[in-house]
Amino acid sequence: MTTIEATQANVARRLMPPVLRIALLQLALLAVLLAAWEIAISFKWIAVYLYGRPSGIFAKASILIANGELLRDAALTAWEAIAGFLIGTIAGSAVGLLLWLFPTSAAVLRPYLIALNGLPKIALAPLIIVWFGIGISSKIAIAAIITFIVAVITAQQGAKEVDSDLIKLMRSLGASRWKTWRAVVIPGAMPWIVSAFRLNVGFALIGAVVGEYIASKEGLGYMIYYAGVLYDLNAVWVGIAALMAVALLMYGAIDILERRLRF
Repeated sequence: MTTIEATQANVARRLMPPVLRIALLQLALLAVLLAAWEIAISFKWIAVYLYGRPSGIFAKASILIANGELLRDAALTAWEAIAGFLIGTIAGSAVGLLLWLFPTSAAVLRPYLIALNGLPKIALAPLIIVWFGIGISSKIAIAAIITFIVAVITAQQGAKEVDSDLIKLMRSLGASRWKTWRAVVIPGAMPWIVSAFRLNVGFALIGAVVGEYIASKEGLGYMIYYAGVLYDLNAVWVGIAALMAVALLMYGAIDILERRLRF
């Protein structure tokens, strides 16, 4: 590369915003992976009936979009996950923060929280289906229960990690425990709570999809399960891609929230 060409390349990099450059690189990486996949299928290096193929996935997605099935299923699963996420994460964060005010209650509940956190929450899904039925409420309940435990433990730990010097300062100034909680503990624990939000995006989607696996006739979970039974791997990949899109949208909303809070 000549000096002029190198200078032109440097100028182009400066003119292109970093966000746009990263986005283009991400799209290029995706294009390379899909092209390699398609080539491997075309040359029979891997079996199409085991992995599907990108061209078939795009064709299947076009059909599902045209008949409205993909949008309907994606909207339903997104609603179940978002509703469960909001209920579980907000309630769990509130409980976790409140436990700082009641250390005796926190000590009593600690082994139960540890046990529930270690328990695969998916094991509760059959019980929840029995209690709430096979409708949308059971999927929301599964997502809410899974996210609730994570939020409680994370918020409680965040409250415990607040700078002890600030707490001592508030007490030396005569502040009550309640006022210290509002003025110091809650703001100090917010980064932990936002971290729980990020973790719970995946957990909420797991809860919604598992509920659809067990008892449903619609939603992305049902679509993926049914397509897998029929060995329609292209449809399976379409459902997975749609779940990833929902997850990215939820993460994007959390990023916006985090920028608004500006810890």
